[in-house]
Amino acid sequence: MTPLHIDVLGKGPDLVLLHGWAMHGGIWGSVRDQLSQQFRLHLIDLPGHGLSPACDSATLDRLTEMIADILPECCLVGGWSLGGQIAMELALREPQRVEKLILISTTPCFARRNDWESGMAPELLQLFCENLKLNYTTTINRFLTLQMNGDRDASKILAQLRQNFFQRAEPDPKALEQSLQILQYSDLRNRIAAICQPVLIVHGDNDVITDPSAADWMHQQLPQSRRVLFSHCGHAPFLSYPEQFVACLNEFHANS
Repeated sequence: MTPLHIDVLGKGPDLVLLHGWAMHGGIWGSVRDQLSQQFRLHLIDLPGHGLSPACDSATLDRLTEMIADILPECCLVGGWSLGGQIAMELALREPQRVEKLILISTTPCFARRNDWESGMAPELLQLFCENLKLNYTTTINRFLTLQMNGDRDASKILAQLRQNFFQRAEPDPKALEQSLQILQYSDLRNRIAAICQPVLIVHGDNDVITDPSAADWMHQQLPQSRRVLFSHCGHAPFLSYPEQFVACLNEFHANS
């Protein structure tokens, strides 16, 4: 079993947070201290990201199994972007352990399909995969920039995102490639209605990676969901609106 790096801090109900593609648990730094006043945080580095070693096979099923192995007995699970799909899988597989679900700038299907207009162009995802092998640094920088498109303070938040990214070791190239394949091919749409837990959906209205219409669709499919849309916000609402983000999570936990 590949050991996963976890930062555990704070006191209160257990809250597991899962980061997005190419990132690590340090990305939650802007909200970590505030959240740890209300929750016992478990900030996990996915395999091949941050301080966690890579595993042989980083499929969505495998990543979900690895997180399930270290999941607290009763917890809230929050996932950002790629981490959101893992969080959905955990909620479906571990309904007795995942008490509530927080979906942050995520989608059941990242790639656009004939019956799904809310995804990214498949050609763009494929281009990221190809360029990753040719020029790692340029591809990562382009992805970071894309996340901040449409944000109210894009330059400032992008600088913060880059600073967080380089706080830990560079992601394993194979792990990045395998994770991109998850983004390209995973599709949870036909299973999402089976999620029975209360769900908080947090999204930016200018997100160009996970279109806001995906948040609307999930909200319609999940009867126990609440949707919060941040204005003039890109792909990382917890960086753009840290205080409001924390307030949303605290209110969700208190009232759901």
